Amino acid sequence: MKRLKIEMIHDVVCSWCPVGYQNLRQALTNMRGEIEAQWYFLPFELNPDMPAEGQEIEQHLMERYGWSAEKQKLYRANLVKTAEDAGLIYDFSKRTHYYNTAAAHRLLHWAESLDRQVVVHEALIAHYFAGGMDVGSQVQLIALLDSLGLDAEKAKKEMSSMLFTQQLQRKYDRVKNLALGSVPAFIFNDDHLITGSNSVEFFQQQLLLLAKPPHNFELVARATA
Repeated sequence: MKRLKIEMIHDVVCSWCPVGYQNLRQALTNMRGEIEAQWYFLPFELNPDMPAEGQEIEQHLMERYGWSAEKQKLYRANLVKTAEDAGLIYDFSKRTHYYNTAAAHRLLHWAESLDRQVVVHEALIAHYFAGGMDVGSQVQLIALLDSLGLDAEKAKKEMSSMLFTQQLQRKYDRVKNLALGSVPAFIFNDDHLITGSNSVEFFQQQLLLLAKPPHNFELVARATA
């Protein structure tokens, strides 16, 4: 069985990141017995200057991209359908805001020390996209840890250390050096990069190439769908 390290570059509020994640996981499931994957997550903040209270999605898309209400409606319908096809629930009656995600990325980095990063990542997806969770709220993030049976007090203590901040900053610096224009992106075994929320079929094709000797693999970069 081929062992595969997967590092997903993402933002917690990125609409297309869970789609790419789900499709890649499905591709891995389709190849069960051939590839054993270990997941890690690298931070990419789409809106690092987002205020603590966040911003309404409609207002943000209008101000940043000049999207009309009609264009947003069409975009949202396509997004919800694509998410449904990937087995996700996007409820815009609850998911009304984009939030600052720095604290959520800190939480994911801490969870990695316990090998619980996948559990926390999937919980953030479910609570934000289906439930509208304020992922910038320390109170709500700590409550999430409690709901997962993780030691919230230990998390708060360890996340306040200088060493923790330095470790996380190295992840930010690594992502910055890649000069990505969008997320999601996936790094396989430290040196193969694929970008975009691609289809299950596309990911499975690339996994088949990855399972072969390195000289048979071609680096693929795709724009986010």
